[in-house]
Amino acid sequence: MLENSGRAEAPVQGDQLSRSEQICKLIIAAILRGELADNRKLPTEVELANRYGASRTTIREALSRLRSEGVVVSRRGSGNYVQRLPMDEQQARPQLGSIHDVERYYAFRLCVEVGAAQIASAARTEADIAAMRTAHQALNRAQLSGGTCVDEDLALHMAIARASHNPFFISTIGNALGPIRQCMELAQNLGRPHAAERIDIVDAEHLAIIQAIADGSAERAGEAMRIHIDNARQRIFEGG
Repeated sequence: MLENSGRAEAPVQGDQLSRSEQICKLIIAAILRGELADNRKLPTEVELANRYGASRTTIREALSRLRSEGVVVSRRGSGNYVQRLPMDEQQARPQLGSIHDVERYYAFRLCVEVGAAQIASAARTEADIAAMRTAHQALNRAQLSGGTCVDEDLALHMAIARASHNPFFISTIGNALGPIRQCMELAQNLGRPHAAERIDIVDAEHLAIIQAIADGSAERAGEAMRIHIDNARQRIFEGG
C-alpha cells in the first residue's frame, strides 16, 4: 500500500536511506531523459510519492540530498526546481588547448552525435519532432536578427539528443556543450567573410538531420549528422 501521509516507511534508518538514494537516481534519470529540464518545477512531494511509491518522508530525504548536491533548488513559496545535473567535481574535464585537441574533439562528436541521431530516428516521438522543428525555427530567427545563434544551435543539438530517449547520449552530449560552444564560436569568427552563405549551408545540414530523423531513417540521419559535424570541423580549419 502506497504511503504518502508523511510517516516514515520503516524504522530502520539504513533501509530508509537506501530508498531515498533510489529516489534520487530515479529523479536524476527523469532529468536526463529531458522530462525535467533546467529551471523546471518538480512535481509536489505528494505527486513524487505517488509516482515512485514512497512515503513523503523518503521523498523529503531524496530532495534534501539533491539540494545538497546542487541538482535541485528550493524557492520559497513556489516549490523545488531543477537547477543542474550533478557533476563529478573530482574528475577533470578535458580542455580544448590546441589544434590537436579540436581534431580529437570532433572525432568524439562524430562517434556520439552520429549514434544519437541514428537512435533518435527509431525512438523519436511526434513531440520530439516538434521540439526539433521548434528549436530549428528559433535558430533561424536568431540568425535573421544577426545574433551569435550559439545558444539556439546548442538547443537544437540537445533536442536531437533527447529524441534518442537514451539517458547516456543525453548526458554525454549535455556535458559536452562547453567545448561545442567553443568550437561554434570559433567557426563563426572564422566564417564571417562568408556569413550569409555559411548560414544557408548550415541550415540545410540541420534540416537534413531533422527530416531524416522524422522519416525514421537511421542511415540518412547518421550520414546527415556525420556530414554536418565533418563540415563544422572544416569550417574551423579551412575557414569555410
